[in-house]
Amino acid sequence: MPRLRQIPRTEADPSVLPFYDALFGKDREPTTHPGTATGTPGNWWTVFAHVPDALHHMVTGFEFYRSRNRKISPKLRELGQARAGFARGSQFVFSQHCKALRGAGFSEEQIQAIPHWAATDLFDELERAVLAYTDDLVLQGGRVADGTFAVLQNHLNEVQIIELTYIVCTYEMHATMTRALRLEWDDVDERITEVAVPEGEKRDIDFFKNLDK
Repeated sequence: MPRLRQIPRTEADPSVLPFYDALFGKDREPTTHPGTATGTPGNWWTVFAHVPDALHHMVTGFEFYRSRNRKISPKLRELGQARAGFARGSQFVFSQHCKALRGAGFSEEQIQAIPHWAATDLFDELERAVLAYTDDLVLQGGRVADGTFAVLQNHLNEVQIIELTYIVCTYEMHATMTRALRLEWDDVDERITEVAVPEGEKRDIDFFKNLDK
């Protein structure tokens, strides 16, 4: 379950209801009968409905990156978004944008290779630069290598680079938020936990003190 309560229709701000209608249908209560057309539970929407203006702000972000005014190509944009989701460890963001990658024209082999893109020859020079740039934004906190940026500049203009940067960083934020609040496909238990010693054994940290004896 998400870490925060979901907002039912009866409590939702009127400005949120059109989102509920579009995603779940007008006759369905999403908090008790979840599910969207892409197979997600849809609780990203019902949890962020706590703060309607935040939800609207994020929807405006969706409209921004999908606008026909954008100069960065949808193919490169989606490549950055999908890799940002994977790099930040968000099953939700990665999975959703794998679907978008298909629509943008990437092959199944390329999509499957995104987790190990640096060890393949399935991407061209610019695509590899976008993937490297995304990793530098997400995993290096914006510490971008000059060589990576030079390749971007060989292929993209200033407007396209700014748009790509903004969109990738926005989706790193979405990936982080869904993990923190355990929304959608990121509603998973922490997998890094102590593994107990076999039953009947009494070994603990003192065991290692005896190795030198």
